[in-house]
Amino acid sequence: MTLNAAAGPGKFFLGLDVGSISVKAALIDEEGRLADSLYLRHQGRPFVILEKALTELTGRFPAESVAATAVTGAGAGELAGLLGGEAAGEILALTLAAETWPQAKSLIDIGGEDTKVLWFGRENGRFGLADFAMNTLCAAGTGSFLDQQAHRLGYSLPEFGRLALKSQVPPRVAGRCGVFAKSDMIHLQQAAVPDYEIVYGLCLAMARGLKSGLARGRPLPAPILFTGGVAANPGLRRALSEVLGLAEDELIVPETHFVFGALGAAREALKNAGGRRPGLDLAPLSAFAARDHRPPERLAPLPAPSGRPNIAVFEELKEKREVYLGVDVGSVSTNVVLIAPDGRLVLRRYLPTAGRPLEAINAAFADLPDSVREKARVLGACTTGSGRHLSADYLGADLTVNEITAQAAAAVALDPLVDTIFEIGGQDSKFIALADGVIVDFMMNKACAAGTGSFLEEQAEKLGLDIKEEFGAAALAAKNPVLLGERCTVFMESDLVHYQRQGVGTPDLAAGLCHGIVANYLGRVVETRPVGRRVFFQGGTAFNPGVHAAFEARLKRSLTVPDNADVTGAIGAALVARDRRAWAESRFVGFDLGKRPYEIKSFECSSCDDRCDIRQVTVAGGKPFHYGSRCGRFDEEGRREAAAQKPDLFEYRAELAYNSQELQDLLARGETAGRRTMGLMRSMTFSEMGPFWSVFWARLGFLPVWSKPTDKDIIRQGCEKTGGEFCFPIKAAHGHLADLLE
Repeated sequence: MTLNAAAGPGKFFLGLDVGSISVKAALIDEEGRLADSLYLRHQGRPFVILEKALTELTGRFPAESVAATAVTGAGAGELAGLLGGEAAGEILALTLAAETWPQAKSLIDIGGEDTKVLWFGRENGRFGLADFAMNTLCAAGTGSFLDQQAHRLGYSLPEFGRLALKSQVPPRVAGRCGVFAKSDMIHLQQAAVPDYEIVYGLCLAMARGLKSGLARGRPLPAPILFTGGVAANPGLRRALSEVLGLAEDELIVPETHFVFGALGAAREALKNAGGRRPGLDLAPLSAFAARDHRPPERLAPLPAPSGRPNIAVFEELKEKREVYLGVDVGSVSTNVVLIAPDGRLVLRRYLPTAGRPLEAINAAFADLPDSVREKARVLGACTTGSGRHLSADYLGADLTVNEITAQAAAAVALDPLVDTIFEIGGQDSKFIALADGVIVDFMMNKACAAGTGSFLEEQAEKLGLDIKEEFGAAALAAKNPVLLGERCTVFMESDLVHYQRQGVGTPDLAAGLCHGIVANYLGRVVETRPVGRRVFFQGGTAFNPGVHAAFEARLKRSLTVPDNADVTGAIGAALVARDRRAWAESRFVGFDLGKRPYEIKSFECSSCDDRCDIRQVTVAGGKPFHYGSRCGRFDEEGRREAAAQKPDLFEYRAELAYNSQELQDLLARGETAGRRTMGLMRSMTFSEMGPFWSVFWARLGFLPVWSKPTDKDIIRQGCEKTGGEFCFPIKAAHGHLADLLE
């Protein structure tokens, strides 16, 4: 990106910023004016890309015209030594660049893996840094997290940012951790929330996380400079303005926001150029970029895995056939199968969910051959997966079943003696122990994606490998796999970037990821549970020969990857429909689902303090389905009516705690005049012992005043004012205290 090319005589000063995602260069003249700039994504090869970029730059500006060089960013020290320049801290570089905006009082910089907040001040009339904060080793609130979510939803980054501007009723998405946010997104997608609402919900989550996690309740004075690659995202700009309460002109996005750190480094070079020999020698950088940098810790190559699975090929139905339908709507894929009454697979479809479960189901059914539509009679239908309830209502399923039961049913049908199932899907990992075909123990992954298929797919993309065709083969070809260990996705990704900077080859990184996903699965899902002798490996990840080989190398035993392992959840659901059939005719609405138009609306339920965001899906000619209520108000009418006839003990307790008879008597006798108020938080121990505290302080001569019930405003205030990483009840308690102070 050239902003103002101005080749000609005179001295220039070069600033470089080597980040986790991109390399930036800024060239300024002796007056501090920008002459040229570059922004390039390095895809894990920063020195190689930088060498090419600087060669291109010196083609426009002779190397002799560069009077001094300064480098900032993650690789500053090493690169500065190679180029004969100086290293500048990232905070210093941002401050120096911000000097050209003297009206700015603070700065937000969001890059690929780092987020920074700077507060500026004036001492003796001079602009300077007053304080700063940086993110920890967590991807929440960084550009790489937005990259991943945009890719998963199928949008380019520019589309992703523009889409957020369409939002009217954004949902609440977790902002404390990227993994939790992704889980929230999946549940919202399965509840038919539109993409543009989810995208802006993500932007708001990042903005709230920045305000609470980095600013920690400390005000960010305006005007605020917004820099870094993420500043190009209009959705995040809108979210920051909304969360921070900024006027239109109080969030400033400089034209140079992409290269702001490099611009600051160039100003540092200009400031300290005295006594340096002019010129830019790229030979040491070129030699370093071409060198093979091997990390000291390496693993043994992966052995070839034992027998690999096949995928069934559909054969046209030549006569009428009775079948059972199984549908598995997961976070990453939607799988549809038909099985014969004897359990043989008749047809299978595997499609990406892409955040649109109903559209994925429609696409799967639209792709069915005419012979199936004409000759297959569905005796029963069952759904499973995280979207099983929505899909069951939509297609008229007779049953819904959880993923554990479905996976176990498929494995036992294939081998009645199986005693252990490893299942790794896109977002969930499961361990199932069986005895005599009965589930005796199981475990699912918690809020960590390090042992799932979606993480592997994201990393494969960063390595430039196709997850289906290239990744597994590359892993098996590795000579010296790197050691990544049992770590969270964020730390593992940082290790990958580190190894890439050292020049480690792609096959060794791919094999390291296979070892890493196995270590995470065994350490975080299996934990200390015993692994049996007849182990089935199921789920879409089982088709990856690298992961299969890593499991066998770690456990020193063979694993069976059954045929059609990627759709075993749907197969199990169909088998459950067959085995539990207790109906004469199936409720299944037919294969022409695409002819059933549907409408999605959202609203907030105001029946209680939960204020749930309800999504209403209405299929033409049918009653609406509702999703998102915590109490079952919409989908369990009978249960709600029965509950309404019983006394509400929570309401009774609240009456005792916050409006006791003694307080009412005080008010009735007019004895509150002159009493000092005593604020009490409606949370934690104060709430648990509410009846005691109300009477206690009243008898001591005070008038107890309770904070309002926990609501979204209380939660927001608590998250923003908490000075550290605490559990949710402690954050809510801060919100109650803030409510009392106000």
